[in-house]
Amino acid sequence: MSDLGVVIVNYNTRDLLRDCLASLFASEGDFAFEVCVVDNASQDGSAEMVAQTFPQVRLIRSPVNGGYAYANNLGLRALGFRAPGEPPAPTPPPSFALLLNPDTVVPPRALQGLLDFMARHPEAGIVGPKLLRMDGSLDLACRRSFPTPEVSFWRMTGLSKLFPRSRRFGRYNLTYLDPDETAEVDAVVGACMLVRGEAIRQVGLLDEAFFMYGEDLDWAKRIKEAGWKVYYYPEVIVHHVKRASSRRSARAQIEFNRAMRIFYEKHYAATTPRWLHLLVLAGIGLRDGWVRLRLALRRRP
Repeated sequence: MSDLGVVIVNYNTRDLLRDCLASLFASEGDFAFEVCVVDNASQDGSAEMVAQTFPQVRLIRSPVNGGYAYANNLGLRALGFRAPGEPPAPTPPPSFALLLNPDTVVPPRALQGLLDFMARHPEAGIVGPKLLRMDGSLDLACRRSFPTPEVSFWRMTGLSKLFPRSRRFGRYNLTYLDPDETAEVDAVVGACMLVRGEAIRQVGLLDEAFFMYGEDLDWAKRIKEAGWKVYYYPEVIVHHVKRASSRRSARAQIEFNRAMRIFYEKHYAATTPRWLHLLVLAGIGLRDGWVRLRLALRRRP
């Protein structure tokens, strides 16, 4: 059994994936790890590149693009992880699983740093590093609060951007926190998320109702509700290109709104007053309608 299993979901990011894998295999530290790349029906030769350049990688060629949660679950199952009630794998899974985007670059001591943090914090179910964009700016998604109706309202009205230092308005991306201080948070982003294997065995795999966006928030919420803690750990830094495979995708914008609705209905709808429930659904609907209208206008000659 290895100490760490890394799952990378790839969709048409061949060159970035090559850099990501090269950085992974340059990792330093006293641990054993294996890497599983799940290719979501890419058309840019990504799978062929992995097979030729990194034969040590476990490669899964998905015939369809089933989404981020679906593909990560393929990788997690290949590494031996199972949902509660499922038959055990032939071999035990690693002690930890790392979800990693192909548009990241991992410094040599990053993996060891995250594993050391988990060893010092047995109560931690998840830890995420400080993610820096390629221009050196902080990727705000690397530490987040759950998007409750109130937190989402401050985000959608723009108050979170107007008052980023406010503990009330800045909760969506926790912009009032010092980015260089370790903090217990609600969630970290699936672009680089280290999860304890015991927590996965307890709560199960990612929810495949989410196509892209929201599945990492949902996983963190379920893991926290099971009694684990989630930490942001900025002493480890990972570089992130961000949205390399979805930056021009109309579907990505639509799926973001769809994920908001799924997350709300799964975790908050049952306890939200009727009047507020209708407002939340209307807000998400208006946001989605606006995106679809802009996309329709953009397609016109």
